[in-house]
Amino acid sequence: MALFPFNSAPTQYRVSVSIFFFINGICFSTWASRIPDIKATLGLNDAEIGSLLLIMPFSSLLGLALSSWINQNFDNKPPLLFGMILQIISLIGIGLSESIMGLGISLFGMALAFRIGGIAMNTQAVLLQKSYNKPINGSFHAMWSFGGIFGVGLTSLLINFSISLPTHLLYTALVLGVMVLLTYNYLPSGDRAVSGSKIRFGKPDKKLFLLGLIILMASFCEGGMFDWSGIYFKEVIKVEMYTAGYFTFMFCMAFSRWYLDKIMLAIGKEKIYIVSSVLITSGVIMATAFPYFIPAIIGFSLIGIGSAVVIPTTFLLAGESTKYSPGMAISIISTYSIIGMLIGPPLIGFLSHAYGLKLALLFLVFTGASILPISRWYFSINPAK
Repeated sequence: MALFPFNSAPTQYRVSVSIFFFINGICFSTWASRIPDIKATLGLNDAEIGSLLLIMPFSSLLGLALSSWINQNFDNKPPLLFGMILQIISLIGIGLSESIMGLGISLFGMALAFRIGGIAMNTQAVLLQKSYNKPINGSFHAMWSFGGIFGVGLTSLLINFSISLPTHLLYTALVLGVMVLLTYNYLPSGDRAVSGSKIRFGKPDKKLFLLGLIILMASFCEGGMFDWSGIYFKEVIKVEMYTAGYFTFMFCMAFSRWYLDKIMLAIGKEKIYIVSSVLITSGVIMATAFPYFIPAIIGFSLIGIGSAVVIPTTFLLAGESTKYSPGMAISIISTYSIIGMLIGPPLIGFLSHAYGLKLALLFLVFTGASILPISRWYFSINPAK
């Protein structure tokens, strides 16, 4: 595996990749934080929202089918550009959608864009990590969370000024498009995998399978928070500024990821999963057992701190695979991430329609708690270094 041609400063590459993580976070949080408005505009119930969100995992699986071919034939720059541009177009489409079909097409494009661009972006981050003698991967994911904070903060401001959904998403997309074009030329290149980029059918790689399960459980939690936190604060907590829960969750994710590299050096990867599982489980229990503003804010904070560290840590472990290239290993476990992120919210929607959103969120207690035994299993066959 050839690493980047570091004839120029790796700091430049780190900054440019960080900016793309930041842009990606803004794009995701911008549309997710306005789900309550999308729901109200189209007159959808929780089950209908859940059904629409099911479109996204199917689109993402199409991205997996393309990932092997992409990894073999391209550096990571072109797929990252394609993914970002498709995200921007899809964001505009979501804002302009006046029917369920139009919204469904836009969500399909958004999920495909997140898959293709996300694999390229995370592969560059993992390869850059190999060029440093200290952990830096957490900082990339922190930038994604900072982008999410910026996106939901901007959404809150625009809602306060009664800016319409189409106007908000259109102008946000245009600004993000300019940022992408200005930053693209400064991304690293020459990072195409020379081997290990073909999916091998047969008995699955046990280590990657367990990492996939860990990331699946964490992604259920993240997806549930991304897509239902606003509705929970609007319909259960009943506060006017319903983005408060989402903003708190994103802020605590960013805080946790910003310090992840130092935490990893202090306690190691294995203990990170233990702490994460405890925080997620206790946070969900607090937010649902005491459905009032302050307890819910504290609960969402704990969920954000706990869930934030799982995905970047798991991507790092996947990048150490001896069977696949870093890009292909990330692509494989990203499948679990996308499935969790995109199937979790529809499942919560169906449960909410049947039992109410407060009880539906208790599903996240199970997923958060599951991280602990699965991670123990992984490290029992692959001791932490």
